[in-house]
Amino acid sequence: MPGEQLEALLENSAMREALSTVFERSEEGNEEVQWADVSDALSSGQWGRLIETGVLVSGGTGFTLANPERVRQTLEEHGHRSSGAGVEEIESGSWAWYDKAAGVAALVLFAGYWNTGIRDIIASFDNILLAPITELLPFYAVIIVLAIVTGLYSTVLQARLMDHEKMQAYQERMKDLNERKEAAKDRGDDEALEQIQEEQMEAAGDQLGMFKLQFRPMVWIMLLTIPVFLWLRWKVRGGHLGVGETGLIVPLAGAVSWQEPLLGPMRTWIVWYFLCSMASRQIIQKTLNIQTSPSTSS
Repeated sequence: MPGEQLEALLENSAMREALSTVFERSEEGNEEVQWADVSDALSSGQWGRLIETGVLVSGGTGFTLANPERVRQTLEEHGHRSSGAGVEEIESGSWAWYDKAAGVAALVLFAGYWNTGIRDIIASFDNILLAPITELLPFYAVIIVLAIVTGLYSTVLQARLMDHEKMQAYQERMKDLNERKEAAKDRGDDEALEQIQEEQMEAAGDQLGMFKLQFRPMVWIMLLTIPVFLWLRWKVRGGHLGVGETGLIVPLAGAVSWQEPLLGPMRTWIVWYFLCSMASRQIIQKTLNIQTSPSTSS
């Protein structure tokens, strides 16, 4: 139907509410709808007028919206909120100055993987703090303790710093666009496809917004985790292990040294640390009931 005719129809608030009901109960134009589906919210006169004006057209066993995307757009212009509305209202999270400072510091620490001077300075400072633990526990147990500690603050930081509501809003928006695109393809609606593709282009900034939301807690996690990892590397590769601290016994592999490749090119100490870290994070999340990812709706 012509856009002017649809606009004129929606000038009437009662018809606007009637069309909103049909739009929602037809799964935003993706499903057919029958009189029995909306009779509790529409009068027979309103139903007949929607058919008479061409808003609803005959389908297989019921009626379907002639142009769902135009109906969606017109309803949104009149203040109707559908699942695909409100795209502009999701603001990208901005980093505070201390987040940016933490990011710069994390980059400097990250350079320690290649720069021996930076690595030695950081590891030497860490060694002062960790010396009491290394004197009491064997090296494999020290790695377990460090994995538990890093797993704890990583889980807490990710849960506290991640904006789960915005992440879920981003994900739901992209899911809605994809579902509408597939529905438009199924019914061969080229006009709707073109409009949805334009919306997807406008929503391209969502990827950047999601990246910023996800990377903010990672910056703080790296700021605390990298020094621990550099100390472990300094301890193993720098020859600072105690007497008898040669490695550990691994199922199937047997006795392996800390510097020996265990999983592909990954050395034993790295594999052991990651296994302990992943296990501790899972236990911590379940024990403290901490959510680190946005909930997904079915």
